[in-house]
Amino acid sequence: MSAVYSGVFPIAPTPFHPDGGLDLTSAERLFAHYAAIGSDGLTVLGIMGEAPKLEPNESIAMLKVAVKAMAGKPIIVGVSAPGFAAMRSLAREAMEAGAAAVMIAPPSHLRTDDSIVGYYADAVAAIGADVPFVIQDYPLVTSVQMTPGVIRRIVTDNPSCVMLKAEDWPGLEKISTLRRWQADGSVRPLSIMTANGGLFLDFEMERGADGSNTGYAFPEMLIEVVAHAKARRRDAAHDLFDAHLPLLRYEQQPGVGLAVRKYVMMRRGLIACDAQRKPGGSLSATARAEIDYLLGRLARTDPRASL
Repeated sequence: MSAVYSGVFPIAPTPFHPDGGLDLTSAERLFAHYAAIGSDGLTVLGIMGEAPKLEPNESIAMLKVAVKAMAGKPIIVGVSAPGFAAMRSLAREAMEAGAAAVMIAPPSHLRTDDSIVGYYADAVAAIGADVPFVIQDYPLVTSVQMTPGVIRRIVTDNPSCVMLKAEDWPGLEKISTLRRWQADGSVRPLSIMTANGGLFLDFEMERGADGSNTGYAFPEMLIEVVAHAKARRRDAAHDLFDAHLPLLRYEQQPGVGLAVRKYVMMRRGLIACDAQRKPGGSLSATARAEIDYLLGRLARTDPRASL
């Protein structure tokens, strides 16, 4: 994997049976859908993929299904872990199983710029400088604040860094700053893929993002918005994005966001069950009715929501 990747790399949820067992049949169907709609790559075992709840052998099983379904397209694997031994083990196994890169989020105890930069240096030393990696900048979850300057130091110090997963909020100015530095040569080329459930994708693309690396329940929308933005069809990008915004917003609720996403994916027939492995959030009957209402409204402009 290199720093020239762009497009849409959906973050896949991990399908489970009602009893909490791993549902690889649903995973095959879901990954096949990602491939069929034109996804440029895929991310598995991210935060929204419930990675900490999986056994090591389950994580590799998920990756192997993804590699087969995506037929040569790059797969990013989340390997964040409390210690470097577990990170090293999963990273090496993932690369051997066909991953293109690994994604690393900083642990929540890091508070200074030097400690953040030092952590990534130690992580690279642990997994090997030959393993391409993605910086996950997600302060809403990690509580770690990475300034553009810190990101530039990590990128400069580690040639194996190929992508920034930008999930800061607000993060538009950070994207603009990094792109300005790239233009003046003070930072080398770096792929910037944005997340936050796609909540700011319309303007993130205009600020210079290369694409989307998130897990909205209608990844087709993400793909089309990115395509419109790259073709400079600004109104078309915003019109499609605005149609999905109410459901996108509903999916962003802390604590139940993944439950919303899985419910919609189940309604779409992409996974058999919307279960999360314990502990996990759940939806009330009222919440499900609200989602169904939003799907009905969305179907007026996007027939894919007619379920």
